[in-house]
Amino acid sequence: MTDLQVSSPTGVDQRVQDLLARMTLEEKLAQVVGFWEKSDGEAVAPLQGEFTAERTLDEAAQHGLGHLTRVYGTRPVDPVSRARWLWGFQRRLVRETRLGIPALVHEECLTGLSAWRAATFPTPLAWGASFDPELVTRMGEVIGESMRALGVHQGLAPVLDVVRDPRWGRVDECIGEDPYLVGTLGTSYVRGLQSTGVHATLKHFVGYSASQSGRNFGPVHAGPREIADVLLPPFEMAVRDGGVRSVMHSYAEIDGVPVAADPALLTGVLRDRWGFDGTVVADYFGVAFLHLLHHVAGDLGEAAGLALAAGVDIELPTGDAYTEPLAAAVRAGKVDEALVDRAVTRALTQKAELGLLDATFDDEPPTAVDLDSAEHRRVAAQLAEESVVLLTNDGTLPLRAGVRVAVIGPNADRPEAMFGCYSFVNHVLPHHPEVGVGIDVPTVRHALAAELLGSSVVAARGCAVDDDDRSGFPDAVRVATESDVAVVVVGDHAGLFGRGTVGEGCDRDDLELPGVQRELVEAVLATGTPVVLVLLTGRPYAIGWAVERCAAVVQSFFPGEEGGPAIAGVLSGRVNPSGRLPVSLPRSAGAQPFSYLHPALGGDGDVTNLASRPVLPFGHGLSYTSFTHTDLTVEPTATTDGPLVVTVRVTNTGERGGDDVVQLYGRDLVASVTRPVAQLLGYQRVHLERGQTAVVELVVPATRLSFTNRAGERVVEPGDVDLWVGPSCAERETQARVTLTGDVHRITADDPRWTATVVR
Repeated sequence: MTDLQVSSPTGVDQRVQDLLARMTLEEKLAQVVGFWEKSDGEAVAPLQGEFTAERTLDEAAQHGLGHLTRVYGTRPVDPVSRARWLWGFQRRLVRETRLGIPALVHEECLTGLSAWRAATFPTPLAWGASFDPELVTRMGEVIGESMRALGVHQGLAPVLDVVRDPRWGRVDECIGEDPYLVGTLGTSYVRGLQSTGVHATLKHFVGYSASQSGRNFGPVHAGPREIADVLLPPFEMAVRDGGVRSVMHSYAEIDGVPVAADPALLTGVLRDRWGFDGTVVADYFGVAFLHLLHHVAGDLGEAAGLALAAGVDIELPTGDAYTEPLAAAVRAGKVDEALVDRAVTRALTQKAELGLLDATFDDEPPTAVDLDSAEHRRVAAQLAEESVVLLTNDGTLPLRAGVRVAVIGPNADRPEAMFGCYSFVNHVLPHHPEVGVGIDVPTVRHALAAELLGSSVVAARGCAVDDDDRSGFPDAVRVATESDVAVVVVGDHAGLFGRGTVGEGCDRDDLELPGVQRELVEAVLATGTPVVLVLLTGRPYAIGWAVERCAAVVQSFFPGEEGGPAIAGVLSGRVNPSGRLPVSLPRSAGAQPFSYLHPALGGDGDVTNLASRPVLPFGHGLSYTSFTHTDLTVEPTATTDGPLVVTVRVTNTGERGGDDVVQLYGRDLVASVTRPVAQLLGYQRVHLERGQTAVVELVVPATRLSFTNRAGERVVEPGDVDLWVGPSCAERETQARVTLTGDVHRITADDPRWTATVVR
């Protein structure tokens, strides 16, 4: 075996090294594993039933404990009484174990703290639709404040996987299909959460969303350039610009190498190239999967050695491999104990950063906690409103006063339809049907009735989300016939491992609306009553037929606890819609995978008989007012290592105030490798009253135009670049050309990745 030198990260407290020197092997391993109290019927992780809890919590904690897994988020518990239990357990670790080190507590927090009675915010696709980094930062702050109050130290979010195929079930956890949009919003969430003293965890590093045929856990066949230029940049931004303190490895294998066993990614890219000095945690059971699913390890001890060598520091959610199997491998000389020391050093350093090495838990736990305060709901409402995307409208919206409305569809009156897979409502409560939702969730039906006081609002379910029962069609047709307009609310039910139409392990081989929902919409359309189609989904569906035939189509990606009022507000006109598509609206499953970031031969053309052009493009979204974009200006030349200073004039030319999302795109006309026909370079949400004009200045670092050349270097090459602003990636409303001059610029760690914006 070769010697391994373990260097301490910058600023490590000397106590970490002193502790490490005093530790037995068992005490070391205790600090790099979690423990999860769960029951057989509480399946909220992949293949959870394959793992049996052979140890009690007391047994697991006799030498200390690295992580406590989902103390509040495994089952519905009263937060105050659970906090009292947690403080008592932490005191036991401090007072009764030899080294007195408390456990780090982690929870899911993708759409808010995933706990009973906690505020539940819009899903990340809705963040993407909002194009509002400042609001996402504020959401991260209020989520972090709740977590910190309950003694939670680390959140398993955000997800920075770039959407590559809408058939993949976990699309609802992602922000969008553009890496810059994903990176800016994801980094904003990291900053908000970590400002409260809670560490964020980037998921899932890397490649998970590029799986074969959009299948969960499917192998990834992406080439090194796609990995480097599309999938890695959001993580790099969150590490270098966001200062994230934790990263979770992906379940994926890339070109035959599981990420959990790939030192080139987990150490070479993440640490050596980007300078990350936090902890890398395993996705749940990911170390054991090297043996059980990937078959690159003969047993759990070998799997532990591979993961440690690659750079996985903490095994979550439990210690299946990093406990007895790893101890045996170390004692047999198969795994160098220096690898264990490296992981323990990082784990203890994180605890030092969080103040856990000084914590005594002699204080009292909270006696009252409001996890769904007025501020939580204000932020949830604003984000829900900003994320609703008006896809089409023939003038039927906003609904006129006194209109007779039929509210139809499986998602019209179902609170669960507001939430994604990793919400507590859909992730945990299905295992506890006797327990109520715990938070107020106005449905579209109830919110619309409250919004349209003085109007007649009648309802009919029509069908379920995902079965073939058409017995409710006649009632739906009847109420539609008797009404002036039919609001038909369709879409998804988020769930896990086949228990939903979208969510982890709920992939699709088509992009039709689930079940008989399209037939329901067709039946209502046949009445001749104008149809406003409302989509409550976790992925974009192939609804070109509806875009062509419905009076209006409204897209809302799981908008959270305030989603019902937000949608009702858009329908009534109280809210002027301002969301923009963070993913292309797909043409068909056969046209997938598709991304607007395709090269010239990745789109429509004369060399194929098949169309791949989406029904509606990335960035599309209508308003009840109108905006013009004019006078795009940029200096005719810029250097390959300098910024592009771009200005554009935006005017509200409509009859009411509203928010516009200024979208700046670029295209590198000639390069040493093929480049996308459009690429988002910067964006800015701006509010303008009727007739108001603003000049938006976007300072775009040339880094935004960088790519991986044939030698595998990330560079900016000299040459011509087209720039434009328009209502989506597909429309050039105002444009200019700039020539990059100078030598080929090789990207360094000091190059900026953000776009600075000024509105005047």
